[in-house]
Amino acid sequence: MFNSLSDRLSATFKNLRGRGRLSEADIDATVREIRRALLDADVAVPVVREFTRAVRERALGAEVSAALNPAQQVVKIVNDELVEILGGQTRPLSLAKNPPTVIMLAGLQGAGKTTLAGKLALALKEQGHTPLLVAADLQRPNAVTQLSVVAERAGVPVFAPHPGNTSSEDIDAVIGDPVGVARDGVGEARSKQHDVVIVDTAGRLGVDQVLMQQASDIRSAIDPDEVLFVIDAMIGQDAVSTANAFAEGVDFTGVVLSKLDGDARGGAALSVAKVTGRPIMFASTGEKLTDFEVFHPDRMASRILDMGDVLTLIEQAEKAFDAEEAEKMAAKVAGGEDFTLSDFLVQMQQMKKLGSMKKMLGMMPGMAQMREQIENFDEREVDRVQALIQSMTPAERDNPKIINGSRRARIARGAGQTTAAVNGLLDRFAQAQKMMRQMASGGGMPGGGPGGMPGMPGMPGMPGGGKKSRGKQAPKKKIKGKSGNPAKRAQQEREAMQRALGGGGRKPASAGSAFGVGGDQPEAADVENLELPSDVSKLLGGR
Repeated sequence: MFNSLSDRLSATFKNLRGRGRLSEADIDATVREIRRALLDADVAVPVVREFTRAVRERALGAEVSAALNPAQQVVKIVNDELVEILGGQTRPLSLAKNPPTVIMLAGLQGAGKTTLAGKLALALKEQGHTPLLVAADLQRPNAVTQLSVVAERAGVPVFAPHPGNTSSEDIDAVIGDPVGVARDGVGEARSKQHDVVIVDTAGRLGVDQVLMQQASDIRSAIDPDEVLFVIDAMIGQDAVSTANAFAEGVDFTGVVLSKLDGDARGGAALSVAKVTGRPIMFASTGEKLTDFEVFHPDRMASRILDMGDVLTLIEQAEKAFDAEEAEKMAAKVAGGEDFTLSDFLVQMQQMKKLGSMKKMLGMMPGMAQMREQIENFDEREVDRVQALIQSMTPAERDNPKIINGSRRARIARGAGQTTAAVNGLLDRFAQAQKMMRQMASGGGMPGGGPGGMPGMPGMPGMPGGGKKSRGKQAPKKKIKGKSGNPAKRAQQEREAMQRALGGGGRKPASAGSAFGVGGDQPEAADVENLELPSDVSKLLGGR
């Protein structure tokens, strides 16, 4: 959603790189570009004014003039101010001391309240809670039926004593008593010992007095611990006026951004926290019930500035991977046993639990430069590799060396693919197996990082994933003799020092992250020259 804003800000900061000192004119020009980028992204004008004023004041202060790298310090200031307008810090749900915790959902029709109710219920269920959904939207046609279907998919019960409006002829007709349903739903949860109640309320196509009165009456009847205002992140500048109207009429306690995976500019949604003073608590990032996450202002600012969101990626991996299977694999490697295609199939199935590979790659720092390749990545490649392995017999998976020409043809037919696809998988797997043997002998994980999964043939970011990895290494360049020119000789000496430190002739990384905030991430200015694993280049179409 924030691709356009991210690209504009990245281009602005790129112009600052390499400057040892920033003049007031440089800062004014940078602030001007930031203002244009925010306005183009639909961020509310009052928020833009306050944001740029704070950035300019801090950029002209001592923290930039005395910094070793003024350009990175400016971007750190922008990052800090972005975090501030997004809410400052993560705000979790406030659970009642005496259950049940009552959560009321409010918002306009079409914002995604009903689907979000199922997503929130599933997330709470996974945390050990016992949520109950209450169908208090008796106005929108078939809203009760939709909530029942969502509840079934999430595996949670639903309280729906009234079918609501089942006709599309009069979408404004309110059938039954939504206030009474909400009140009875809380009583049902208390008697059945559910510790969380999520009440889905009706919306309107626009803000009106009837909507606000009904929402206010429901709030008074159930006395909720949390009132979550669900807002469509793609509605543009109306987001601010709608949020203000609900803040006055219902007095919500938190905001949920829905449809955050859309391609609209979405900046107005980022203004809601600053304008209303209520925190953004959750974000809906897709259509599946699992496409739901806690909103972290610092991580969202990091994504907007193309610094990635590695912490969220790690959290998703921790949820997806089976600790028991990981221990088995570690014991197998330590025992010197060979890594087999059966082992790889297990890892492939765990990999699929992480969700979309595009989203995973998008959370990596500096990947904005490869956005087009990521968008063109075929998610079905994972299924193709899995189909090939499942077409093999157990003996073939444990010992790929027995797979001769006739076996390869049979495997290809079974998976609906070509023999060349089988050959490519086996060649890449041989590289992964070799890597695992090096690990077993104490050689570490070549080309990988701590916590990475070993040998994922054909998978982005994993060793042994492309044909280029099997090629011969390029011969090392001979070091030329020292030049008689002092400047050129100094340059040669710097390059020699970088090679000795493993820099490969590239500029040494700064102590900060891509924008001077955080840890060991590549310099944003060097993203275009970023050396990616061969399997990433292959899958993304090369560069």
